[in-house]
Amino acid sequence: MMYRLIDFSKHTSLKIGGEHRVRMIEEFGKDAGERLIGGGNNILLSPDATHLCMLGKSFDYICEFEGMIEIGGAVSSGRIYSFFKKQNLLGLEFLRGLPGRLGGLVKMNAGMKSYEIKEVLHSVCVDGEWLERDHFAFEYRNSGIEGVIYGARFHKIVGFREELVEVFEQMRETHPHLPSCGSCFKNPRGDFAGRLLESVRLKGYRIGDMSFSQKHANFLINLGNGTFDEALQLITLAQDRIKQEYGITLECEVVIMH
Repeated sequence: MMYRLIDFSKHTSLKIGGEHRVRMIEEFGKDAGERLIGGGNNILLSPDATHLCMLGKSFDYICEFEGMIEIGGAVSSGRIYSFFKKQNLLGLEFLRGLPGRLGGLVKMNAGMKSYEIKEVLHSVCVDGEWLERDHFAFEYRNSGIEGVIYGARFHKIVGFREELVEVFEQMRETHPHLPSCGSCFKNPRGDFAGRLLESVRLKGYRIGDMSFSQKHANFLINLGNGTFDEALQLITLAQDRIKQEYGITLECEVVIMH
């Protein structure tokens, strides 16, 4: 087995965490009890977390397969975007500036507004088995996939939409540039998590060096030396206030790993 010592204060987008021993997966299979770490863009990792694993170089590839585009689970969003743009392919324009790796992007059904990864997805390799998209219960920011995503195949549709790239970039102008996990909470049906957080005066609210952004209330940001415990306190506070005020249970989009 191959292991790497990874400093998660550098690996994760929130810049929280210490050094952890991580097993690199180079073939199908995962030990019971292990937790998969991807690009670290939507996780909040406890300093006490153990039994971590990550897809290795064997799953960092893009190729054509039977008229489709097959992408390994470890491929970065930037590389996927560049490939689709260069090949003049439609459907993943929203990946411009959106961090992540293929596995995490598929698992959370990544997208911007009504544009979602499921729209051009053909099939997914889960725990070593290829299953067509309709096998899974895709919904807003969720695929329903519980296993390890080793790869995915996409429909090859010509027609990259450059005009959408500009739209997505304008939408991201409200996003903060400090270390962040992106959206902290999923939008509840018919409403927006950011609006709810702002209404209970949590926009800009901080505990220690962790804060909900002044630019966008649903972005949890690290002001410098934020800790796991401070982030967890903010998340719990937000959920409690929204539940008390509106009776709504905010569901985390960030994955918390204790």
